[in-house]
Amino acid sequence: MSLDGFVAGPNHTMDWMTGTAFRPGLVEEYAGTTGAVLGGRAGWDACPDPNGIYGGAWQGPLFVLTHHPEDAQPTPGVTFLSCDVAEAVRIALKAADGKNVEVFSPAIGRQLLERGLIDEIDLHIAPVLLGDGIRLFDNPGGAPVRLELLTGEDRTAVVDVRYPPATAGRSPRTSSSPGN
Repeated sequence: MSLDGFVAGPNHTMDWMTGTAFRPGLVEEYAGTTGAVLGGRAGWDACPDPNGIYGGAWQGPLFVLTHHPEDAQPTPGVTFLSCDVAEAVRIALKAADGKNVEVFSPAIGRQLLERGLIDEIDLHIAPVLLGDGIRLFDNPGGAPVRLELLTGEDRTAVVDVRYPPATAGRSPRTSSSPGN
């Protein structure tokens, strides 16, 4: 997601991810631990390619939750579901055969979080500010959702992220200690 909390740009665009890097082995880790993917219709319509998940490194059952499965374009490997979000998770968990179900929809994720059906939120924060798009978590008027940090000793710790704006012609900063 972007530093300002968006998981996709306007209209579910993902071109803003171009030029970002992930830690070595991350994609392979996810491809190996993911048994099924559950996504939403708007995201699917914006990027209807099941072969693009984790850059093509993953193949498996993909479920798209939609209110209108009848007008969805049939696609091999994709099952369009029209059911309660908890039922969609049950179906995906069964198909995942003991592996993780990855949720590729902030709206579905929010609903699952409200029902206590999310085991973990794993964030990969890209060094970009989008200003607009699809938020990771959007719940106006709702109560804050407290999370626990799984890395480090203090599970309530704030995660510190520090980036300068990248500008053309700017030399990278070097530092031997934090804050310098």
